[in-house]
Amino acid sequence: MTTTAVPGNARSAAHRRPRAAPRWWKDAGGVAAGLSLLIVTALWVKGGGVREIAGGGSAAITAFARLAGLWASDLLLIQVLLMARIPMVERAFGQDRLARWHRWTGFTSFWLMLAHIVTVTIGYAAGTTNVVTQFWDLVRTYPGMLLAAAGTLLLLLVVATSIRKARRRLRYESWHLLHLYAYLGVGLALPHQIWTGSDFTGSALARAYWWTLYAVALAAVVVYRLGVPAWRNWRHRLVVTRVVPEGPGLTSVYLTGANLTDLTVRAGQFFHWRFLDGPGWTRSNPFSLSAAPQPDSLRITVKNSGDGSGRIASLKPGTRVLVEGPYGKLTGESYEGGPVVLMACGIGITPLLSLLGELPYRSGEATLIYRARSDEDLAFRGELEWFAAQRGVRVVPLTGRRPDRDSWLPANLAGQPDAAVLRQVAPQVAAAHVYICGPEQWAGMARAAAIEAGVKPARVHTELFAW
Repeated sequence: MTTTAVPGNARSAAHRRPRAAPRWWKDAGGVAAGLSLLIVTALWVKGGGVREIAGGGSAAITAFARLAGLWASDLLLIQVLLMARIPMVERAFGQDRLARWHRWTGFTSFWLMLAHIVTVTIGYAAGTTNVVTQFWDLVRTYPGMLLAAAGTLLLLLVVATSIRKARRRLRYESWHLLHLYAYLGVGLALPHQIWTGSDFTGSALARAYWWTLYAVALAAVVVYRLGVPAWRNWRHRLVVTRVVPEGPGLTSVYLTGANLTDLTVRAGQFFHWRFLDGPGWTRSNPFSLSAAPQPDSLRITVKNSGDGSGRIASLKPGTRVLVEGPYGKLTGESYEGGPVVLMACGIGITPLLSLLGELPYRSGEATLIYRARSDEDLAFRGELEWFAAQRGVRVVPLTGRRPDRDSWLPANLAGQPDAAVLRQVAPQVAAAHVYICGPEQWAGMARAAAIEAGVKPARVHTELFAW
């Protein structure tokens, strides 16, 4: 292992840190999403939707189809906004929570869209022709419907690759590229709504609402997915300075750049990275900072998982880097001192190591629980020894194979209750802030154990390695 001298917090404190998100931001976000669905429903009612359903027959079917389509469109645009990297939204909820909501919203929107397609076809076909003929006639002759059909197929592709089993079979880069087609799918659906949607063409109020929502979604994507990253990369101009092996399959990359003290980033956060070293540079990968950000440098540590991460060990000093971020809420923004317990599994050690360098705990207040398959897989031995000696961190390695039951513990300890073992290795856990990072299933079990051990849910901070 490489032994690294670890600078103290006095040096990292010079770095600008984003302010903590006000608590009311979360409530405001939820209210805005719910209000948008209420507005859409109210516009449908104003357009005669309830009256048509009460009348029964084919008019009732098409009225339901209109409502399903309106909800689907509204949720689709909310889905875009959830992942538009809007700073206020990112800081309020965090990337992993937004990713879950984005997925749930996307599935709901897709099923509503299918309900819209099926019911509008049945409603138009009632008493005149069969549904297959009617569907083909709608696609072929109605303005914007061919484009909408193409958009639906693209969204179907995105939904199919979002299913858990499908995600596990895809490389992250392939999954990310396929998901970019969602933007094209949304764009292709717009002409159909403008040209043939009675709830759009028949009401000036509805047109104003939908144009505003589309404009906000487009502006958010252009500004925060394109404009802000471009400005940030121009201002900071990151380059690789050193590439250091840390252990089996682990490589640290040290970077420097211009005006880094103005980069608003905290320990525990991550960026999406593109290394301009040749073919494949267009595909980004999310990597967390593995050391507290310094006024003149950043560090990430990457596990070789066979995707774009496999190129990291061969990077050369001077390689230019493009980033998007920082993202994530696994930070110390709510920590003001007292006991702290950090629970890491595998590569999840990286953001927790950076937190060890930034959090203002006193000697004896911090416990790091490090879960790995074997002693050889325990990385950063030198730094962990430094934290133990210089800052009084209690390092507890838990090594061994996975247990036969669901547990965050290794097999040799899994015969005992999860929470009891946690209280044993971290006696102050009930009064602590707990930071957890690792694979999704493991992190969920670790979180459950912490809460069972007496930790308040608001003091349990997680960052899931999932997409």
